[in-house]
Amino acid sequence: MKVIIFGASGMVGQGVLRECLLDSKVESILSIVRTPTGMQHAKLRELVHRDFFDFSFIATELSGYDACFFCLGISSAGMKEQAYHRITYDITMAAAQVLAAHNPAMIFIYVSGASTDSSEKGSSMWARVKGKTENALLRLPFKAAYMMRPGAIQPLHGIRSKTKLYDTIYQLTAPLLPLLRKWFPNSITTTEQMGRVMILLAAGGGSVPAKSILEPADITALCKP
Repeated sequence: MKVIIFGASGMVGQGVLRECLLDSKVESILSIVRTPTGMQHAKLRELVHRDFFDFSFIATELSGYDACFFCLGISSAGMKEQAYHRITYDITMAAAQVLAAHNPAMIFIYVSGASTDSSEKGSSMWARVKGKTENALLRLPFKAAYMMRPGAIQPLHGIRSKTKLYDTIYQLTAPLLPLLRKWFPNSITTTEQMGRVMILLAAGGGSVPAKSILEPADITALCKP
């Protein structure tokens, strides 16, 4: 299985990349980045592309892949809707439209968030924009598309959030998170589980759900042996 990852330097993306590097089902990984990370691995190739609003110039480089794990995102805290829309919707669709045109058999997996608003009409700005993004992705002619809506995500294996506020919260609550995950298994997942579920969805098989939108409880259920 050949996969493309967007957002591999972020918290979730780092977890997904780690699991892809470890999983024998993943043959090769193309990571699309604005600036090189310096990371090297036999299965990994980084493609530096500066303009994330236009991928047409590298369309041929994005052909021949089985799955895309789209982990790129930003916190909406302190952002105006137009700016958040530009990053969350415009970038995602710029990439997805090119991928759909050149990979008709691709499975596209998007990291969304719990409480995303599919109606696109609710009072929460970020939830409306995420809902609009999900709906647009589900209309594209991919072989399949999955919207993952995790709740809280615990970073594992030394991974840290690039958002300072989130990183501080994770560091302060780290001793409690194993207990919280035990008490609220359907509300908290880990970066490792996110990666494992994405690979499972991309690989297909009998355990893959028929639904396209996966809420926290669905993600947890897919992690069980």
